[in-house]
Amino acid sequence: QVQLVESGGGLVQTGGSLSLSCAASGRTLSSYVMGWFRQAPGKEREFVSAINWSSERTYYADSVNGRFTISRDNAKNTVYLQMNSLKPEDTGVYYCAGASYITSHPAEFHYWGQGTQVTVSS
Repeated sequence: QVQLVESGGGLVQTGGSLSLSCAASGRTLSSYVMGWFRQAPGKEREFVSAINWSSERTYYADSVNGRFTISRDNAKNTVYLQMNSLKPEDTGVYYCAGASYITSHPAEFHYWGQGTQVTVSS
């Protein structure tokens, strides 16, 4: 069993930056694909980014490509999401999740954190 805990959310102005972290315990993350999702009020949870176990492959939603960067440190059992040039539409609860293979579908991720709130003011 893997426990995931996100941190780093907060309130930022448009154009600002935030760095999210997702720390794992209970099991090593190194064998998992890790992803970030977000959910805005009244909307479905949506894919943001994913990274394979070796960091050789990264994937981004079109809406964040070029602004967000996903990375991982398997030695620290931690996954990161650097978010730059933030926009109000980036507002939501951000979740990290673990899966056995590369996918953008939330239902195919096995493990989830509790989420961290990101609010971008206009």
